[in-house]
Amino acid sequence: MSKNRLSDSFIELSARERARALLDTGSMRELLDPFDRVTSPWLASQGIVTQADDGLVVARGTINGQSAVVLGIEGSFQGGSMGEVSGAKMAGALELAAEDNRNGIPTLAVLLLETGGVRLQEANLGLAAIAEIHAAIADLRRYQPVIGVIAGTVGCFGGMSVAAALCSYVVVTREARYGLNGPQVIEQEAGIAEYDSRDKPFIWSLSGGEQRHATGLADRYVADDVARMVDTVRELAAAGVPALPRDQRIDEFLALLDRIDVDTQPDSARVREIFGKGVKA
Repeated sequence: MSKNRLSDSFIELSARERARALLDTGSMRELLDPFDRVTSPWLASQGIVTQADDGLVVARGTINGQSAVVLGIEGSFQGGSMGEVSGAKMAGALELAAEDNRNGIPTLAVLLLETGGVRLQEANLGLAAIAEIHAAIADLRRYQPVIGVIAGTVGCFGGMSVAAALCSYVVVTREARYGLNGPQVIEQEAGIAEYDSRDKPFIWSLSGGEQRHATGLADRYVADDVARMVDTVRELAAAGVPALPRDQRIDEFLALLDRIDVDTQPDSARVREIFGKGVKA
């Protein structure tokens, strides 16, 4: 891969670099940055090296000249897992954005989701933080778009996949994966005959970015390119709040689920056939 190709890749950027790329040039300022040393109080006692920002970047700035907050999960730290501190940082930033809107300052949010879900070492504290994130997204999206971006191969799973589903819009790349449970978890619980986590084409055919977009669970399918990702996020930021969030289209989804023959395990083509026409707005 050439040096130029690497420099154009959105996936190759760190969470901090992704946030800087999405915000208007020169507008980014970071809150609770690594120099504040707000780290997990639970990892060191378990022999795990902490990270100075606990794996979450909180960046304020503007997008299209409008106030925005970009919350970037660093997938390289503990698999992007959400603990007490990182979860509180995300929930708090979303709550402040909602408060801005109530005070007459339109503020949107972009979530950069590279996460396996809750951080197991922090157990219920992480789960509680994720619940607060869900509530904060549902509050903020009434005023301004909340845009979820799932770009890299870490994917978005567990409770944070629910956070993605609550977003006004979801953007995926071909390399992304998006699902409630990760492949290893499904294999562990259902057995390798049911779900082989080593079978990469099989995994991506079911939970990869292209499939999620084709089945209406993601709104944009974007190449791994910084400029295209920036243009897509700016387009969705300008689109405003959707008429009806995906999670409130309950009757539509139930009707699609009724079309599945439960006696035969559907493959990716059958899922795409059922969901592809019915879910897209």
